Amino acid sequence: MKKSGVLIFGYNDYGFEIAKNVIHRYKDITIFSLDNEENLVCDMENVDVQKFDLSDDWEDIEDKYELDNSIIFCALMDEAQNIFLTISLRSSFKNVSIIALANNNEDANKLRMAGASKVIPIVETTANIITDMLKKPIITEVLHDILYEDSDLRIEQIKIKDEDCFDGKYPADIEWSRDHGIIVISVIHEDMSSEFIYSSKAKHNFIKKGDIFVAVGYEKDLQEFKKLVGGV
Repeated sequence: MKKSGVLIFGYNDYGFEIAKNVIHRYKDITIFSLDNEENLVCDMENVDVQKFDLSDDWEDIEDKYELDNSIIFCALMDEAQNIFLTISLRSSFKNVSIIALANNNEDANKLRMAGASKVIPIVETTANIITDMLKKPIITEVLHDILYEDSDLRIEQIKIKDEDCFDGKYPADIEWSRDHGIIVISVIHEDMSSEFIYSSKAKHNFIKKGDIFVAVGYEKDLQEFKKLVGGV
């Protein structure tokens, strides 16, 4: 008998955090790995780990899963592989929901063209952003809306060109939702180091020109915020 579930292509930090976030919603979760290691393990209940190859024809998946009622995450770390995977899955399964992770907005556009139902831009150098997001209940709720609902919510990277509008405040001291209609998750500095905005370190760093905010919000609010800070 076929089953509904979650198929996560990406045996990495993102894949495991996605599994943790959806485990309460789906009984059957499988993380697929391109890794050649023999011992692929996961300590989460009801989460299986399997190997796959990009040349697979997906017949095994089609035999096991009721794909119209399942969800697929494409979370491979290699951009080209992730795009190829998305194309392959979409060509085989026209109606399945495919959520793809992208390193930046350019990759996000490619993944949409490849057939992803929804795309979440992430930052390649900040491997713990999703982990930090899921520790905050409000972020989990927002992420749920992005993944499961017909929502206009987006996650974007916004570069600060004009910091004067923040009056020398720390990121954690700003009421982002009230003042700007968005939620800022993390700050990436010019040296590409990153901080979750509620971390102790972030509470002692002023917002500076060149900082990049990873922000969640509706398209209109994100565009207004970009105008405010002169971001691109």
